[in-house]
Amino acid sequence: MAKLSIEDLKKIKESVQAAVTLREGGYRARVNIHMGTCGLAAGARGIMTAVLDEIQKRDTKDVVVVTSGCAGLCNREPMITVERMGEPPVKYVDLTPDKMRQIFSEHVLGGKIVEKYALAIGSETTF
Repeated sequence: MAKLSIEDLKKIKESVQAAVTLREGGYRARVNIHMGTCGLAAGARGIMTAVLDEIQKRDTKDVVVVTSGCAGLCNREPMITVERMGEPPVKYVDLTPDKMRQIFSEHVLGGKIVEKYALAIGSETTF
């Protein structure tokens, strides 16, 4: 295994701090963008760009954005999971940047699930 650099350690620290802060209630929501090979091929980078643009445009400070690998539904990528404190997680599928912007506005910020893009509501959570 390669030695970790100071930058690698800083990234690990930031990731752990974000997870702890989310569990302790410091953030309104967590957006997990599934970026396995299938997700990347289907356009997950565009989804990530849309989320980050919305966060910057709205000067949002209380939303955590994380990435994960394949969720096992390759034919439904790009896909995200939205977790809001005290609510079941929602998995959204077949996304485009425009759909992502709508989900960000209505669900992440507003708390209203966008049912027409949701595949499933509820599963394991991180808090």
